[in-house]
This record gives sequence, structure tokens and C-alpha cells, in this order.
Amino acid sequence: MSVLLDTHVWLWWLTGAPALPEAARRALDRLAPSRLPCISAISLWEAQMLVAKRRILPVESFDRWIRRVSAPDVVQTLPLDADVVSALHNLPATFHGDPADRLIVATARAHGLPLATRDAAIRRARIAKLWES
Repeated sequence: MSVLLDTHVWLWWLTGAPALPEAARRALDRLAPSRLPCISAISLWEAQMLVAKRRILPVESFDRWIRRVSAPDVVQTLPLDADVVSALHNLPATFHGDPADRLIVATARAHGLPLATRDAAIRRARIAKLWES
């Protein structure tokens, strides 16, 4: 089984950020050759926003960077489709006000994937199966 990476976990993994625990990094590195980790399509938009806000500073052009970090041999990008929207519709109304986080959780649920996240609100809600490295 693969894993859906929350946007921050995806970017921490690929950039070597110390915020991602070493055990999680090693687990993702071991998983990647046989079952690519997945990201929600909304994570691409979140990455673009982080670059636009200068919270991430790629050393190459944005176009080259986003294509490299989302390449099909790095991660599988899962689309926003009817299954994800249906899962989104079925999330509790009280769960997380951030639309991107709601879409990421809905993507995990729609695809039956555990979610790798450090987001406290998502972890507390227990409405998605969480990935533990």
C-alpha cells in the first residue's frame, strides 16, 4: 500500500527539511522505489502559493522545480475527481476550515490511503487513517 503525503510532508521529504523525522524520511525513501508516495492535486497549488509567498525558495525556476518535485517517478498525483468530491461532501462540517486540508483528507479517504501529516487538527479529528513510519 502507498501513502498520501500532506503538502508539508511531501516538501519536507524532497527538500531534506529537518522538520520531517528521520524515521519517516527513511520509510518514505524505502517505499518510493516500489510504491510511489501520492499527493493530492491540491498540493501542487499549495506549493505554488508557498513559492509565491517566498516561504519556499527553489534554486531553479518555478516551472522546472514544480515539474521535478511532482514528476511521475517521484510521486503519483491524484486528481480532484468525483470520488474525491463525494468524500469531501461526506466530511463533517465541523472538520477543519482550510479547503486544501479538507481536499487532502478527502483524497486519502477516497483512495483508501493512509495520510502522512503533522497537521494537529487533522490528526486530532481521526477521520482519515494516519500513516505512521
